[in-house]
Amino acid sequence: MVGLSVGEKHFIQGGIAQDLRSDGRKRLTYRHIQVETGVIPQADGSARVKMGATDVIGSVKAELGKPNPLQPDKGKVSLYVDCSPTAAPMFEGRGGEELSTELSATLQRCLLGGKNGAGAGIDLSSLSIVEGKVCWDLYIDCLVVSSDGNLLDALGAAIKAALSNTGIPKVQVAAAVSSDGQPEVDVSDEEFLQFDTSGVPVIVTLTKVGRHYIVDATSEEESQMSSAVSVSINREGRICGLTKRGGAGLDPSIVLDMISVAKHVSEQLINKLDSEIAAAEACEEESGHG
Repeated sequence: MVGLSVGEKHFIQGGIAQDLRSDGRKRLTYRHIQVETGVIPQADGSARVKMGATDVIGSVKAELGKPNPLQPDKGKVSLYVDCSPTAAPMFEGRGGEELSTELSATLQRCLLGGKNGAGAGIDLSSLSIVEGKVCWDLYIDCLVVSSDGNLLDALGAAIKAALSNTGIPKVQVAAAVSSDGQPEVDVSDEEFLQFDTSGVPVIVTLTKVGRHYIVDATSEEESQMSSAVSVSINREGRICGLTKRGGAGLDPSIVLDMISVAKHVSEQLINKLDSEIAAAEACEEESGHG
């Protein structure tokens, strides 16, 4: 992060106070969002999302596994974020590792609900094949290619797009059981089920600078924040997760206001993402048939 002069800091803060940010946006306007799907051929689903100069990739791999004994009727999802050392100077060395761990944990809280899977944006029971015996394990890997603020929202969007791009092979369970008690399963090479992403939430981060808050903050704007609240919200407008960072405390009434603003903004973001994902899928199909 380039050190800002006192004048630059005042310019950023003053612009936000007047609802005219350094790049000309209003406080609740996103940068240009671009979605590309099927970017990693060997994955079962993948997507690249750019929000301004922030550039991230999400990929999904499905493998057969064994359900957790405590949740025999559910599949499993693991999520990992890697920050490329070239994405930002602060990612070199330990900085990148610490941020990777923090982002992975926050995304898990936002998308996968509590320890028991309750409130999860991803329906884990849809990943079950034979209760207590066989399930799908989804491995979601994300890479931060370039960082200019608002990483969490971009990663959430990339995961949603990658999941909508994911085809899970159809599985036939044989009547006979093998000698070790495990069911025999036949995984199709040709028939795939589209992963249902209707319940997968989007993440809206509101960054507080001075007395106001903004969406889709750039790195420069984030450097001036007192605190930030990230809300993951699904299509029904329900909250799936909530996290706060930054040392400054927030009055509960402000948090409630931020949640209602995030809910309002999330509707526009979901519609924008849906249309971008549909356009990317159509584009990918065209080039695939060409």
